[in-house]
Amino acid sequence: MEKSPSPSGKLWLVGAGPGDPDLLTLRAARLLESADLVVHDGLVGEGVLALIPAHIERISVAKQRSRHTMKQELINELLVRETLAGKQVVRLKGGDPFIFGRGGEELDAAREAGIACEVVPGITAAAGCAAQAGLPLTHREDASAVSFVAGQCKDLTDQDWSGLAGHGRTLVIYMGLATAHAITDKLIADGVSPGLPVAVVERGTTKDARVLRTLLTDLGDLVAREKVASPALIIVGKVAARADALDCLGAPGVANNLKDIACES
Repeated sequence: MEKSPSPSGKLWLVGAGPGDPDLLTLRAARLLESADLVVHDGLVGEGVLALIPAHIERISVAKQRSRHTMKQELINELLVRETLAGKQVVRLKGGDPFIFGRGGEELDAAREAGIACEVVPGITAAAGCAAQAGLPLTHREDASAVSFVAGQCKDLTDQDWSGLAGHGRTLVIYMGLATAHAITDKLIADGVSPGLPVAVVERGTTKDARVLRTLLTDLGDLVAREKVASPALIIVGKVAARADALDCLGAPGVANNLKDIACES
């Protein structure tokens, strides 16, 4: 049975950006001050959450790998129920709602329920983290195309990434730490040079950010060796060599093992 639109409630799908509260859009900041309820995920920066006035109700639906606080279907039901109750509901999502944020699924649920919904874009992790690292995702000399992929999806080996990395291209991998070794094997098997530069941006745009650089063949070992923690972004392509980063090829033993590959790249 089709539901009637709420006379006053509205749902806002709001991008919180990659972490730094200064990167929040003005519209997002205004909505945080006027909402009745903020439903936020675990990737929203503490500085952004601190902007929410104390009297506004908050619900955390933070997800972790293999352990969800609330299933997506239940999140959808929560958003619809609270909006139909007449509330101004802000669904606050790390980065941008429509880039690996499941914002499309929540918008579908809102449309099906007949509630008003508006999307407020945010700076996605790829743009924010790359900017902090001084890493241009496209560059006239190095890359004329950029692609975003998710690295933690099931059946990673069955996904077709052919042509997404290599000459003239930049590949940005979200959520790829746990599968870093598999990503390396997958790309090299698809013909990508083992000596292609790679940058890993950990906790990008925050005060604890760390930018590491190596070659593709060393990616999985780098993640383990440097104990890289989530959230982190992996950027594969010649542009990665331009990053303001710690060159991890200088780590003990690594440079010698990869000497021949480095010379080829």
